[in-house]
Amino acid sequence: MLLRLIRRAAFGALVVVIVVYAVFPFYWAIVSSLRTGQALFNTTLVPGSVDLGNYVAVFREQPFARNILNSLIVAGTTVLLSLALAAPASYALGRIAFRGRTALLFGFLGISMFPQVAVLSGMFEIVQGLGLYNRLLGLALCYLLITLPLTVWVLTAFMRDLPREIEEAALVDGASPLLLMWRVLLPLMAPALAATGLLVFIAAWNEFLFALTFTITSETRTVPVAIALISGATGYELPWGNVMAASVTVTLPLVLLVLIFQRRIVAGLTAGAIKA
Repeated sequence: MLLRLIRRAAFGALVVVIVVYAVFPFYWAIVSSLRTGQALFNTTLVPGSVDLGNYVAVFREQPFARNILNSLIVAGTTVLLSLALAAPASYALGRIAFRGRTALLFGFLGISMFPQVAVLSGMFEIVQGLGLYNRLLGLALCYLLITLPLTVWVLTAFMRDLPREIEEAALVDGASPLLLMWRVLLPLMAPALAATGLLVFIAAWNEFLFALTFTITSETRTVPVAIALISGATGYELPWGNVMAASVTVTLPLVLLVLIFQRRIVAGLTAGAIKA
């Protein structure tokens, strides 16, 4: 009995440490964003007063609202393209037996292991050749290199777990492969689609290297690049209050999305990932 209590206490303490370690940086960013001047160097955990001047300055001194809209457009487009391409690919890899299927699936996984900088020059030539440099569509197409392998892998694992009897019954009733995918399998894949879609959205929302390389004007920059380019009036002093305010502004939507879809995320990632 005593040993069980000790284990529970140790487990509870470990959970508290992990939560504090994960949440405290975001909390401190919120506190810092509400301070200005010398108050930024105050180490008290609770701010004595609330000042929203940093948030006003972020939107007044640069087109930050446009940068947020750009990130929404790019991340949303990346999600739609990733799911549209990965859904039929997952059906082929998860349901159709053909030679080289396992090698192809592991090839998708291997692509995601390459660092972005290794393919940066090649992607630049492709984007430039297609005339998509400094365009949001070009940025979304580049993000597919990051997001599509993971999407295919997760959806394929989920597809393998779906009962084959459902597919066979639909085929007996005369459903075409396209109708089978659209009307039968996709509704069943809703948890996996939600989970992978949210992961793709977060990855595209936070991506920095491609966004910095393939955009050049403030009208097409996404929020990670916009935050990195925030500078003081002289160009040498970094306004930490503005940086913290911008970081909190772009992080809150992700936190809300995760809290709203957390059950679907868990259901989608655990439904078939073990058997992949």
